[in-house]
Amino acid sequence: MKYPVLTLKPDSEVHLRNHHHAIFRSAVDRLPQAEDGDIVEVKSSRGEFLCFAHWNAKAYICGRAIAFEQGDPLVHIRSLMEQAVRLRNTLFEKEETTCFRLINAEGDALPGLIVDQYGDVLVIQMTTLGFDRMRDWVKEQLMEIVKPQAIFEKSTGPARKKEGLPEREGWIHGKVEGAIEAKERGLTYLIALEGSQKTGLFLDQREMRSLVRQTANGRTVLDCCSYVGGFSVNALAGGAQSSDAVDYDSAALTRAKEHATINHLPADRLQIFSEDVFNFLRRKSLPHAYDFIILDPPAFAKRSADLEPAKKAYTDLNRMALQALPPGGILLTCSCSYQVNPELFQTLVFHAARQAKRSVKILSRHRQAMDHPVNLYHPEGDYLKSLLLWVE
Repeated sequence: MKYPVLTLKPDSEVHLRNHHHAIFRSAVDRLPQAEDGDIVEVKSSRGEFLCFAHWNAKAYICGRAIAFEQGDPLVHIRSLMEQAVRLRNTLFEKEETTCFRLINAEGDALPGLIVDQYGDVLVIQMTTLGFDRMRDWVKEQLMEIVKPQAIFEKSTGPARKKEGLPEREGWIHGKVEGAIEAKERGLTYLIALEGSQKTGLFLDQREMRSLVRQTANGRTVLDCCSYVGGFSVNALAGGAQSSDAVDYDSAALTRAKEHATINHLPADRLQIFSEDVFNFLRRKSLPHAYDFIILDPPAFAKRSADLEPAKKAYTDLNRMALQALPPGGILLTCSCSYQVNPELFQTLVFHAARQAKRSVKILSRHRQAMDHPVNLYHPEGDYLKSLLLWVE
């Protein structure tokens, strides 16, 4: 099949030769005779084949490479989906873990397509116009490869707005009434897909939840920005004396209490506070003398324009946490802002420690969840960073 051709300006193809997926509007010489969302063939100024891409003239990133090989791009996409599923099948013991990311967009060379699995249910998120128009085709491929009981679409978030797309949420195959039960390393979670953050659980923090479980024995834990209590449940499972969960989402906090109960953990040791975390930490007197504090806030810097206020927010949040800890306390601090790289994040925590007048040692850095691979050719996918700190 012939596809419309997009031609780049001279010397604008280096990043595509390096298998980076983004094609910027400023690099385009001749526009393709194509509708937005179509697949186009991308060529250099000398007429050389570079890739197939999804086209969207309305977006600043007007092209997303989906196949760097000649041939049928749909066959290539299907092959990439199968590769992604095979990888996950090697990573988890299904008796212990039934929720994980099945397809991780650029991390699996499929920009614009995210698929999470919770038991027999798939949750798909399409963030580009190209994959949005391929919804039915994607569903058919997943039905053949994975054979799920049901598929829920949760195409939400700012990325769709940049593509000129509305948010879309609902069942596109089958339906499951109520919450979905899923396991992560032996702990059970109840996943509510409709109206939830992300796809129901922050799967990218699996390794750090396990680290908390290994470290929390005997500790009094404060879980800031707790959402449905993943860190708190792991802390209690690891022998913590108690865990206080703080989040603005009261429904998520109620679910955190349920998670303690269904995992046969002492629910009375998990207290919940529906409150802004900054206001909570500014209290003159905190509810407990915490010796393990977890900070896992939402992204403070989603755009480069947000960077300066984000730097102040990260510094303030970490300073207050450090001030609240006793000597021998532990702080796990995280950032999911891509604009704040690991070096800058550590610098901000350094400033927080100086302001708090505390001596701090790094015990561990972020442990990447293996179902969230980072494509070596797309380093922007490496957004999550964490520091486990010993505080004196």
